[in-house]
Amino acid sequence: MNKIVIVILIVLGLGLIAYNVTLVDFKNPFQGNSIIALIGILAALCAIVLLLIYSTSKKIQKKIEQD
Repeated sequence: MNKIVIVILIVLGLGLIAYNVTLVDFKNPFQGNSIIALIGILAALCAIVLLLIYSTSKKIQKKIEQD
């Protein structure tokens, strides 16, 4: 994957997190639609972590191939 695509996907993930935070009812975070928003936040965080791991592994792979 191209570096630009990874950055765009990370920004989209951050946007989803920001949107889902607005949907959470902080008085009752585990009731109704708030739990769905929390699941969305967790899913976006997982996607961002996976993209960062992928990016790091590509950097390591390039360094190994250069040696």
